[in-house]
Amino acid sequence: MTHAFTPTARSKARRKPDRAAYDEAQVFAILDAGVLCHVGYVLDGQPFVTPTTYWREGRKLYWHGSAASRMIKAQAGGLPVCLTVSHVDGLVLARSGISHSMNYRSVMVFGRAREVEGLEAKRLAMSAFIDRLYPGRSAELPLAHDNEIKQIGLVEMLIEEASAKRRTGGSKHGADEAQDAVWSGVIPITTVVGRRMADADMSAGLQPSASLAPYVEGARFDDVLAALAL
Repeated sequence: MTHAFTPTARSKARRKPDRAAYDEAQVFAILDAGVLCHVGYVLDGQPFVTPTTYWREGRKLYWHGSAASRMIKAQAGGLPVCLTVSHVDGLVLARSGISHSMNYRSVMVFGRAREVEGLEAKRLAMSAFIDRLYPGRSAELPLAHDNEIKQIGLVEMLIEEASAKRRTGGSKHGADEAQDAVWSGVIPITTVVGRRMADADMSAGLQPSASLAPYVEGARFDDVLAALAL
């Protein structure tokens, strides 16, 4: 059975609606291929957009910051937020300036943020975030002290509405004999995993644990994240 979000006026795509999707599978795939989001909210009449890291558990999203953060304090009481994630997959070059484009995947989600309260709940959630990126690593680390957990502000949001959008393929601009000498096509864009660099003063001679095995040099970062979310 396919589950989907029901779009309303705030989440329904109006521009290029053929590129939009509202089913969980496509929304979650784009979310799970990323780790950086932008959270939009209004505070005292002033709009803000804050970049932060996030992770997903079912239809819930989590993000964190300093317990003293204005963003965290504002959102903790049920503030409406709009969270976005996007990936650039390619530069699309056409034979006219107006037809240049980009291949991309993006998602926009809506909901109300609330604070995760209690030391143990926050400790478990932060361990889940560590393990989402590095499977099993939380067990390798010392238990976080209470005073460390108290410094963290943690927010969760149930996704109420969501829409995904993507573009693939080359230029949609038709042939034009006057522009035969102009190159058109796609320049793929990817983010790849680089070579590991150990802390020379602390980790010299130590081997990375199995929790880092997914991060193979040269692997696509979004593919690694997507595989870890399965």
